[in-house]
Amino acid sequence: MIDVVETDSGRQLFFLSTAGATLVVLVGDRRHVFVPYWGPRLDPCDVSYLVDDVPRASYLADADGAKDYKLEQLPQLYPSFGYTDLREPAFLLRQSNGSRTSDLKFESYRIAERKARLEGLPTVLDPSGAPAIEIILRDEVAGTRVVVTFGVFEEQNALTESVRIENVGEEPIVIEKISSSCVDLHRCDLDMIHLAGAWSREFGIVRRPVVQGTQSVGSARGTSGHGQNPFVALAARDADERHGEVYAMSFVYSGNFLAQADRDMHENVRLQMGINPFDFSWTLGPGETFQAPEVALVFSERGLDGMSQAFHALYRSCLMPSRFASAERPVLLNCWEACYFDYTREDLERIADGASQIGAELFVLDDGWFGRRNDSTSSVGDWVPNRQKIGGTIEDLAKSVEKRGLAFGLWFEPEAVSRDSDLFRAHPDWAIQAPGRVITTSRDEYLLDLSNPAVCDYLVDTLSEILSNAPIAYVKWDMNRNVTNAGSEFLPSWRQQEQAHRCVLGLYRVLETLVGRFPSVLFEGCAGGGGRCDPGMLAYMPQVWISDDTDALERLKVQYGASLVYPSIALGCHISDVPNHQTHRSESLRTRAIVAGWGNLGLEFDPARLGREGAEAVAREVDAYRRIRATVQLGKLHRLMGLDRGNEYAWMHVGEDGSNIVVCYVCQRMTPNSVSHRIRLSHLEPAARYRVNGCDRTYSGAELMNVGLSAGKIREDAYALRWVIDRVG
Repeated sequence: MIDVVETDSGRQLFFLSTAGATLVVLVGDRRHVFVPYWGPRLDPCDVSYLVDDVPRASYLADADGAKDYKLEQLPQLYPSFGYTDLREPAFLLRQSNGSRTSDLKFESYRIAERKARLEGLPTVLDPSGAPAIEIILRDEVAGTRVVVTFGVFEEQNALTESVRIENVGEEPIVIEKISSSCVDLHRCDLDMIHLAGAWSREFGIVRRPVVQGTQSVGSARGTSGHGQNPFVALAARDADERHGEVYAMSFVYSGNFLAQADRDMHENVRLQMGINPFDFSWTLGPGETFQAPEVALVFSERGLDGMSQAFHALYRSCLMPSRFASAERPVLLNCWEACYFDYTREDLERIADGASQIGAELFVLDDGWFGRRNDSTSSVGDWVPNRQKIGGTIEDLAKSVEKRGLAFGLWFEPEAVSRDSDLFRAHPDWAIQAPGRVITTSRDEYLLDLSNPAVCDYLVDTLSEILSNAPIAYVKWDMNRNVTNAGSEFLPSWRQQEQAHRCVLGLYRVLETLVGRFPSVLFEGCAGGGGRCDPGMLAYMPQVWISDDTDALERLKVQYGASLVYPSIALGCHISDVPNHQTHRSESLRTRAIVAGWGNLGLEFDPARLGREGAEAVAREVDAYRRIRATVQLGKLHRLMGLDRGNEYAWMHVGEDGSNIVVCYVCQRMTPNSVSHRIRLSHLEPAARYRVNGCDRTYSGAELMNVGLSAGKIREDAYALRWVIDRVG
């Protein structure tokens, strides 16, 4: 909902209200634009006093020659550099005369009933329509117009914000920094929460106080990265899963990003997020525009759970491809850990037979099916099936798999190219490279320069041919290295710092085309695991392989952290063999199955190695998952333990109508001579009656929330339980 308020003094206020929150934009007397309020839902009224009442500090410059008009203390919508606010600006524009000083003033606004798609970028859009408002700012001296666009998603309790810069002058300008969102908060009693890690241990939750100075997270690796995720939240010091205020930003982008919180001298905090300005610039000629990606904004007064519910609802209903957002996902078996590169047609059919017998619904052929690919040293880029190795064409193999009652999926790594490949020999200039320097390899491969349209066209044509000629239901899209030796043989020297962003735009163009041509194919994103798990990729790939580490105990932390932003239906989670191939630990099948049941269940082993009893046990776990699949994938997730109790994790999924609930609990390390624990549930109807695991006895919702379920006597490490609960009255 967007409301416009005109005050008696002629000021304009715009109230952007969702189900539980409001952000207010104010046009001040001198046409600077402010955000005086972002918090719990507020009825439209004159809150311009929130700016007027800000005490004026000493040693700050006066703006516009007006006594005590100090922009540095005021909560600006999109703060400039070089005028009178000496805090970190939201953007930097270098003009043809070398100046980077800007001063943006309000020009006009436009309200649209339906938010428009951002050209060339993934966009959060409500199929039923969500309103948007453009706040148009102008710098008359620099000849620039800045358009700040908010989308209002009332039902999902979220906003989106993006920025477009227009060169309306007669000289070129250079963008050196552009944030997609910048919010000033007149408070500092906050903790910064973000997600950090590395390959095989992504999404670790980090929480630290916001102190005076700058604290930031980001990536300059060419992708959103394993190390940091494009998400940041500022939480009240007392905020936990279900209580307290949280301000959060999530970047709908898949490349280099920067999120930072600056606590200034006067105890205010400026939070902003956008493309990482490191090694970034963009030249705009007269009449040209630059559209920045958008940020999803969530305010919650119900703690981190309320924040997560908003992000989950927004991304499921307004970003992920609608065909898959509310459809149950198949149980897949990926053959990678079963055979790696070493297999024949007979091996694949044997594995597919076993997959079918234990209840899998989709067989995925991973790396090694193309070119001369028998290890990691060759053939990436040569997407020609190795007929000798797979015993014919991809179509032949896919149909053979289908005869076994399974859909067929295929692995690609389209953005990379092997040094030993026909593609690189034909087009060495297509690799990302710095002029005059040896191209560095990682995983024995280079990266393709997707800033070059010819490279994008090649990928579209090559993958389209394969997907058109075989019944492929699923694609695992991998990307296994970061950008090094950044540079483009295609771009001119003065546009080299545009390459990183142009590569992301090229990737989006490729994906937009392929997803449009093959709407029934389920694309799963992967970048060495969770190296590019971000909302930008969710717009095309509604399922993400969030970590290459399949160890159940390690996966607890990964999945818990990922769930702060990403819904369960987006998370690929597998049961793998023991000892685990990453940690060499062995956990029980029951524990592995319960942890992998957090999201979309997959299998990662050779069924033939299980033996008859082992195969029957896996089949029972797969069957149990399939019976709760709708609740897990399509329901709401609530975290119960894990944020502050790292040894114990508990979570629950509540089905769409609240009649089915699945609760899971894992204790990582048992403690000798300890008493049993109880897991208290949440988000039930207090007066309703519930039956647990089909037993005759029923419990009230109040009992389950205030007394809880007993974990019993814990006698082993990696101890896991699952309860299936039905509402019966």
